[in-house]
Amino acid sequence: CYGVVVVLYCCCVVVDVDVVVVVNVVLSYYLAGSGPDEAVDVKPSARINRHSVFWILASVSLTYYLDFFSVLLNHSDIHSWWFSVALVLLALCVSLALFCMVYLEWFRGIQQYDQEYPAVPAVSTAAFIAASCSLNIALWPVWSFFTPVILFTQFMGVVMLISLLG
Repeated sequence: CYGVVVVLYCCCVVVDVDVVVVVNVVLSYYLAGSGPDEAVDVKPSARINRHSVFWILASVSLTYYLDFFSVLLNHSDIHSWWFSVALVLLALCVSLALFCMVYLEWFRGIQQYDQEYPAVPAVSTAAFIAASCSLNIALWPVWSFFTPVILFTQFMGVVMLISLLG
């Protein structure tokens, strides 16, 4: 139960949902024995908030001041093999996401991806973790110990931008 609460807390911080509401709902579900039939009113948070704006602005400013894309394309110190592995794994993540969103949801009408295809979330998560490790290894010669911070900021900026779109 506490592991579920910790994971939900981390997800709520990333998506900027009211953590107290989610933790109370989870604890009442597990401790009080309420079932999924019981309706719980959870107030959705606004799409545009301080948290989203901060990460998007941080990502855009890092992209501008570090000349991020020019460095990725032209810097000679990047380990090209690790960078290629990271790009292939990120392409796998994007293709799995498009498979779920476009094919499963739009064409087949399936809303619960993990029940129909239980391997998709696990494969996507493993591929993304491997891609982030590969990117850190590939870009370490360029930005040294700032590399994980830069990549995490870029990741959060992309996640917040996508959350604003849909």
